[in-house]
Amino acid sequence: MGLRVKICGIMQPEQAKAIAALGANSIGFICVQASPRYVTPEQIKACSLVLPEECDRVGVFMDAAIETIVATVQASGLTSVQLHGAEPVEYCQALRSALMDANLPNIELIKAFRVKSEETLLFTKSYEPVVDWLLLDAYHPTMGGGTGLTLDWRSLEQFQCDRPWLLAGGLTPDNVAQALATISPQGIDLSSGVEVSPGNKDLGKVAQLFKSLY
Repeated sequence: MGLRVKICGIMQPEQAKAIAALGANSIGFICVQASPRYVTPEQIKACSLVLPEECDRVGVFMDAAIETIVATVQASGLTSVQLHGAEPVEYCQALRSALMDANLPNIELIKAFRVKSEETLLFTKSYEPVVDWLLLDAYHPTMGGGTGLTLDWRSLEQFQCDRPWLLAGGLTPDNVAQALATISPQGIDLSSGVEVSPGNKDLGKVAQLFKSLY
């Protein structure tokens, strides 16, 4: 499996198409209304229609009602759901069941964690049986993501899990190679590190990212 590269916080179909063409194999959409990068299911669908079929469409939710997530997936064409709040294991199990009941058995579940300490990393273990991927992000006391804060990569040098995982938190075209030389995630997730402003991506920076990776 090659490196999964997720560019998150996309709002415009033309940017979604261009970023996928540059090499991103996962496109992230923020489904949290309080976020400046929030997009409606209709906006996600408009972006989804111009993406290649093999590109993952990831919806990012934060402590949302399960019914809201299922309805959004049905309306938008999402292929993955990323949970970025304080959702417990039981919630993840209930969401999986609800997606199955809605005839959406292949929707991927990603559980994000804001790493505050070694205890956070230990806490991720309980989620391994109920999700497909983990995502490790930088901790911020009030913001759920897109903070631009960099995770301490050295704290993850001994991190092991039974699921593939994405590294997030302050990644940029300038530091991503250093991060990947320090630790070995199966994927990376960038948002503010390739932006002009929230939701408006800098395609030059995205191109620079792929040059630094390959």
